[in-house]
Amino acid sequence: MEELRRRILEEGEGIGHDIARVDMFLNHRIDTKLLFSMGNAWAEHFREDRPDLVLTVEASGIAMALAAAHALGDLPVVFAKKGETVVQQENLVQAPVYSYTHKQENIIRVDRHYLPAGSRVLIIDDFLADGEAVRGLMSLCRQQEAEVVGVGIAVEKGFQPGGRFLRENGVKLQSLAVIDRIEDGKIILRPEEG
Repeated sequence: MEELRRRILEEGEGIGHDIARVDMFLNHRIDTKLLFSMGNAWAEHFREDRPDLVLTVEASGIAMALAAAHALGDLPVVFAKKGETVVQQENLVQAPVYSYTHKQENIIRVDRHYLPAGSRVLIIDDFLADGEAVRGLMSLCRQQEAEVVGVGIAVEKGFQPGGRFLRENGVKLQSLAVIDRIEDGKIILRPEEG
């Protein structure tokens, strides 16, 4: 997606060899015009897969999931919570997810009622690195006998194994931008596939 790629190249910052800082427009401060353009791009790609709902994990994926769900005809959005709450104690599906950003394991949870068996689920998230979050969300779907029809990612770190793992396992994956590498604070994007 050209606009996202341009913003990454112009405003993004590489930290070390594996951190891409794009929070100034993607997930801490959100450029809403860009956000809804991304939602439209995912909707165009996954519309024929007829998802029933969009699934993400709190917190950075929620805005993107909303944009995609709106573009797909105002589908419901379900987000997996990382912490326990007093109102959400029973009737849960859960999965462990290691956070690359926070360097800790979280248990993500969804109430079974919100992820019905037989649902056609589109997973949306902001980043794909090792693929832990997506695999955790897919585990929740398997536990509920819901079908993952695709995964939409804003920024994939192509030098980490998450995207390759999903593709090799037959998952329909659309990453709007793929980072090839980070060198001297500069983010190098993979050329778009024609």
